[in-house]
Amino acid sequence: MQVYLVGGAVRDALLGLPVQDRDWVVVGASPADLLAQGFTPVGKDFPVFLHPHTHEEYALARLERKTAPGYHGFAIHAAPDVTLEEDLARRDITINSIAVHADVSSVRGQFHAEVSTPAQDWQQAGLLIDPHGGAQDLAAHLLRHVGPAFAEDPVRILRVARFAARYSHFSVAPETAELMRQMVAHGEADHLVAERVWQELAKGLMEPQPSRMFAVLRACGALARLLPELDRLWGVAQRADYHPEIDTGVHVMMVLDMSARLHAPLPVRFACLGHDLGKGNTPADILPRHLGHEGRSAQLLKPLCERLRVPLECRALADLTAREHSNIHRSLELNAAALMRLLERCDALRQPTRFAHLLLACECDARGRLGFDAAAYPQRAHLLKVLAATQQVDTKKIATQAMTTGASGIKVGEAIRAARVTAVQAATATIAPPSASSMLTPHV
Repeated sequence: MQVYLVGGAVRDALLGLPVQDRDWVVVGASPADLLAQGFTPVGKDFPVFLHPHTHEEYALARLERKTAPGYHGFAIHAAPDVTLEEDLARRDITINSIAVHADVSSVRGQFHAEVSTPAQDWQQAGLLIDPHGGAQDLAAHLLRHVGPAFAEDPVRILRVARFAARYSHFSVAPETAELMRQMVAHGEADHLVAERVWQELAKGLMEPQPSRMFAVLRACGALARLLPELDRLWGVAQRADYHPEIDTGVHVMMVLDMSARLHAPLPVRFACLGHDLGKGNTPADILPRHLGHEGRSAQLLKPLCERLRVPLECRALADLTAREHSNIHRSLELNAAALMRLLERCDALRQPTRFAHLLLACECDARGRLGFDAAAYPQRAHLLKVLAATQQVDTKKIATQAMTTGASGIKVGEAIRAARVTAVQAATATIAPPSASSMLTPHV
């Protein structure tokens, strides 16, 4: 039995990055061997086991054979006679196909694998197993597929795009880019299951430069197959006075990268991705204006979210951002009553965290424009102050006083609302009128 450190742990160690999780491949063993050592089986489609003490993943070396289109169309073979080289050959890209010899010892009756040699010494010590030139591609900042088997799994298109978003200084090898285009042309992307598409998209959205994921998907044609609502935004003009970048697709990518720059959570990043989808079907006779795009964006988001089975938290914020972002941008112009209506539409009093996320998405939208990346966005602080003012209203006291006079439930609600409007008036009375620069937000 031999054990090797593989995949992302090796890649990141060679790049000098922190290693988050360690994965191991076991050669020359059977499932019964690991079960006898107290390991817990966790793999559904192939034999993966958790170490009883470290809880790290140990996978038996395996082979894959394509049996049908799509992600699930594989037959898995794991046996003691499968070699490490055969296991590495089935992996996606070369920088993920590097292994390191591990030292195996016995700890409390179970074998334990460890690599004690520093990463910079692996090559010299003869510990590195790199049959596909992954270390060389790391040095060249290149994302390159391992071999022809790459074309058998369409999820790998998404993974390459995701790695492009993670390592923004890496480029996709020309031969890999061409293979991805061929895979899309042959319909492989059409067989992707929704769960895997969303899983990879969600990971890509959380990378340091998420726009690169969509650039790679667009270049190979996969974006048009997976997210046609987003793909059609490129080439759609916007008003240059509000959007110096002009192109809507370019704008959405700038907004998305701004969300990464501001360390936004996933729901905010997904909201940024979908906030302007309606601009893709703006009537040609009103371009470059986009009147009513907010409602059209919300309508387009519904089937997209159903198709990809997007989590409810992401759906709700994306819908709210699509419908209300223009109103948020104009909020400095609104009086107290209009501000109260805005809070009510956003359900801000019951969902203050979601409302804060909405404001962050709107800031990303405003700053995701050419020349505005460092601009202030006073609307965010303004509306948080407005919400705080309404939260200070003693609704219990108002309700008790109203009910002592025999007021109906409707009247009690009206009294509470009136008190909140008064609180908003008081909170905003000292705010100076918005300046010309703060008004230059992306309306329509």
